[in-house]
Amino acid sequence: MTAASSWTKSDWRAKPRIQMPDYLDAEALGAVEAQLRQYPPLVFAGEARRLRDELAAVSRGEGFLLQGGDCAESFAEFSADSIRDTFKVMLQMAMVLTYGAKVPVVKIGRMAGQFAKPRSAPTEVQNGVELPSYRGDIINELEFSEAARIPNPAKMLQAYTQAAASLNLVRAFSTGGFADIHHVHSWTLGFTDSEDAAKYRELANRIQDALDFMTAAGLTSENNHELSTVDFYTSHEALLLEYEEALCRLDSTSGKWLAGSGHMIWIGDRTRQPDGAHVEFCKGVQNPIGVKCGPSLTRSDLKELLDTLNPNREAGRIVLINRFGAGNVGDHMPKLIRAVEEEAHPVVWTCDPMHGNTIKSDSGYKTRPFESVLREVQEFFAVHGAEGTIPGGVHFEMTGQDVTECTGGVRAVSDEDLSSRYHTACDPRLNASQSLELAFLVAEELSANRDAMRATA
Repeated sequence: MTAASSWTKSDWRAKPRIQMPDYLDAEALGAVEAQLRQYPPLVFAGEARRLRDELAAVSRGEGFLLQGGDCAESFAEFSADSIRDTFKVMLQMAMVLTYGAKVPVVKIGRMAGQFAKPRSAPTEVQNGVELPSYRGDIINELEFSEAARIPNPAKMLQAYTQAAASLNLVRAFSTGGFADIHHVHSWTLGFTDSEDAAKYRELANRIQDALDFMTAAGLTSENNHELSTVDFYTSHEALLLEYEEALCRLDSTSGKWLAGSGHMIWIGDRTRQPDGAHVEFCKGVQNPIGVKCGPSLTRSDLKELLDTLNPNREAGRIVLINRFGAGNVGDHMPKLIRAVEEEAHPVVWTCDPMHGNTIKSDSGYKTRPFESVLREVQEFFAVHGAEGTIPGGVHFEMTGQDVTECTGGVRAVSDEDLSSRYHTACDPRLNASQSLELAFLVAEELSANRDAMRATA
């Protein structure tokens, strides 16, 4: 019997666990887990396999990955409008990126499961009072009180219900006409109508010319189903392993285990220990697995992680999500690229320019300057150009709402503006305008990268 075939979904319980709550009532926890085991999975094996095939194409340069959404989903802020708005902006971004890359864009939302958050410290202090840190709505509550910060297993049931409702709505949007390519572009034109966004209008006009040509050639939404529907996948950090195990299912068609909580799950920069509980769980499921790669990741650790998570070197299985911070990409990413190339692991390289660029503003708010986010993306492309490897995607914390959490962008959110619409429960997100602007700028990088590859071919 091989190591893979002997894996069970509860093996992680014998491994070191970090960034997870200690539930005070074991009986209540067991009851919740038992109930979740009776619920249907949120996603299905065929969907996960299709995503792996699409990510395999991305690893070969035949696609590009756009992953984005909330830093942490909230029970209080949950609404159909917020899901619609984030989905809408991701479609706009994907259209712009598709035009720049001239390849399909794989769309994965940080939604329908992104409820748990790792924290830099187990406790926090306010006004001299020390309490356990807020770890996301699936675990405890943001309110700073002793009762609110006690981990409550029943919250897993509410998270499941919200995730199921989110997925139901996203699936309806994906196939019900909302995602029609012509509608999506009309939304994009609304952004470029702004005087501050005039420099992006030329690209938007070129996209419109391409759509007009397609219509003239008889390719319309009415006679071509692919123009009015999209594939949209969900993802989250697989942090709360009791929840993940309870939704893990054996796929009868393949005989392989599936993490039924989301199409793609990832391992955080704080929980990627090769001998840890999170790696142990993720190695046994067939879903695509993301690995956050921060400055502390060594070549040897990355090689060990890849050998553990993808011993058969299957394309589309691993997404490496780099998060180094602007100015630091050149110091860390080249050695990791070379380590992967040495071992011939097929991976998707993506850039998370959010987590390494968080600062505290003069006004006291945690924020991320748009210029730093863009700079890290540019450095990501530059390093791949120098190494001759494929920049596979981008990973943003963003929302479709008109929040003021990150500074900068064409509409110039200032430090003084942060207090007006600062709604995040955890980390600052790009708003709709900043997200779309970034898509135009990444499209320029993709176009330049494509031209450079042609020149050397």
